[in-house]
Amino acid sequence: MSIKKVVLHKLVMRLNDPFSTSFGTFQDKEFFVVEMIDENGVQGFGESVAFTSPWYSEETVKTNEHIMSDFLIPLLLSAPIHHPDEVSSRFSTIRSNNMAKSALEGAVWDLYAKRSNIPLAKALGGEKQQIDVGISIGIQPTVTELLRVIDQNVTEGYKRIKIKIKPGWDVDILKEVRKQFPSTALMADANSAYTLKDIEHLKKLDDLNLTMIEQPLAHDDIIDHAKLQSVLETPVCLDESIHSFDDVRHAVELGSCKIINVKIGRVGGLSESKRIHDYCKEQNIPVWCGGMLEAGIGRAHNIALTTLSQFNLPGDTAASSRYWSKDIIDPEVLVNNGVIQVPSSPGIGYEVNWTNLESYRVDKKVFVK
Repeated sequence: MSIKKVVLHKLVMRLNDPFSTSFGTFQDKEFFVVEMIDENGVQGFGESVAFTSPWYSEETVKTNEHIMSDFLIPLLLSAPIHHPDEVSSRFSTIRSNNMAKSALEGAVWDLYAKRSNIPLAKALGGEKQQIDVGISIGIQPTVTELLRVIDQNVTEGYKRIKIKIKPGWDVDILKEVRKQFPSTALMADANSAYTLKDIEHLKKLDDLNLTMIEQPLAHDDIIDHAKLQSVLETPVCLDESIHSFDDVRHAVELGSCKIINVKIGRVGGLSESKRIHDYCKEQNIPVWCGGMLEAGIGRAHNIALTTLSQFNLPGDTAASSRYWSKDIIDPEVLVNNGVIQVPSSPGIGYEVNWTNLESYRVDKKVFVK
């Protein structure tokens, strides 16, 4: 396929509620929707996931715009593409910047699936017709408010509750949660808030029957996580430390974790996500799809990826209405009793709602071959 035009739509969307983690609180999500058009006028869509500040990774909205505009889009327009798996090799001369690469590669995958007249899930090799999903809950003002929010989401049927933690808001809080919800699948997400000095404190989590603790130590660490996992009964899940297939291989060989969180943007796209999935299936390592507060297009990509067989733990792909007063796709992503039905129409399976998208758009750039 020959890509003739790429459009970067810059959007700012306000979350229904502020989202707080160990590294900060925000409510406005700034990002890019990538629109890609081939020689026949077929459109593919992707979405960027970097934040405005480099708190989750070194990438930001501004660096994504620079890398996409000045380097990656010219590479995409330079020659036809036969299969989306080729995109990562074409981008290989540009180091890192995985979120910028993923936003464009996602649009290529959607375009490829539409040209093939198949759902994106099928194009990826997915097998599921529906997926189980959980919810991620940010740090709340009080324990009472946290319990209220958890109760609401458990009542709605979400299959797993993820709770953000940090020093001073961790073991005692989780004990209260476990007391109120003794049989609910719970996990804790630390976003790199601890060090090996906290081992004895973190070992207290073993009494709470957690599904996992996610990224307790440094964002770029694999070695110290292996030391922690060796003395912790609770499974460690790696998130920020995983940027590639090789990172996963190293982590598994070192015993750094027992579970892998796959975020499409963090690892550079769907093709690398598939490689990670396939390896983890061979190694019998559970994987799940993490969320980056995506709008509808990014959420649709997550749904398609989660149809792969080794995604055997509920991911973070909650309903659109959980985050947005109005999403940029039709229909919006719906969750019924913790389950999303996988769309069967070609590509991502959702239509872009241009009225909503344009109401959020603050800038637009067009690149023509």
